Amino acid sequence: MIIAVASGKGGTGKTTVATSLALSLRAQSEPSQAASFAPLFLDCDVEAPNGHLFLKPFFETRRQVGILIPQVDETRCTHCGSCAEVCQFHAIAVLGKKALVFPQLCHGCGSCALICPEQAITETLNVIGTLERGPTPSGVDFARGVLNAGEPMAVPIIRQLKAWVTPQPDQDVIVDASPGTACPVVEAVRGADYLLLVSEPTPFGLHDLKLAAEVARDLHIPAGVVLNRCEVNSPDGRYSRLVETYCQEQGLPILMRLPFERAIAEGIARGKPLVEIRPELIPAFKELFTSVIARSET
Repeated sequence: MIIAVASGKGGTGKTTVATSLALSLRAQSEPSQAASFAPLFLDCDVEAPNGHLFLKPFFETRRQVGILIPQVDETRCTHCGSCAEVCQFHAIAVLGKKALVFPQLCHGCGSCALICPEQAITETLNVIGTLERGPTPSGVDFARGVLNAGEPMAVPIIRQLKAWVTPQPDQDVIVDASPGTACPVVEAVRGADYLLLVSEPTPFGLHDLKLAAEVARDLHIPAGVVLNRCEVNSPDGRYSRLVETYCQEQGLPILMRLPFERAIAEGIARGKPLVEIRPELIPAFKELFTSVIARSET
């Protein structure tokens, strides 16, 4: 079972929900069933990964990753311009008798090398990030991607992270996606069995929930909502009602409601998972998981 956790905007508590769900799944196993039930947590928010702050993994395996970028042999190049014509991202240009390569624009598709009639283009690895994997003290299997500072494209890191980490047949996977609705989010949630959208009853929360719900519909992934910080709305509960009305109209079930409490905020600021701050929420997260399984099978 692959559950992706996403949010239309940052700061809604997406990682809080994802890490708590993983810890709650781990808590349901018996000692003799540890290997069978230990979930895999994939931190796909590669531009600002923070799942490690709550799960505290010990990284045993690291791997540098990148994309293949073209390198032009000027002694063989005839400057015909075929490479520039085929590149959809304008990562290579031919000006007079000079071929220019712009690595920051290259998507590593290899079209320029394939089309070059003189075979003057080879591809070299441009390292853009790191993949890391290891166990956590709680027993959760943890893996993440980290995009190098200054690199513009997160999607290749996410794609290679998902290909690098192969879950066991009986292992549940929790994917922590980037906030927003851009390409990194689409790549992170692609292939998921269910999408949990974490939102909050605020004007921005409702607005960006609508955008995230559109992504779920476009990708044909069944989705439900976790409503966080339920008391952050106005005293009359206007935005809470607006969010609930929208979800009802769109057929989005609200599967869980989390309170807005100072103790929770203080604990999270200290790097404590939600279910450590409020252990009584563990059964609620287990129920959330059970509900997700039931809904994904319908």
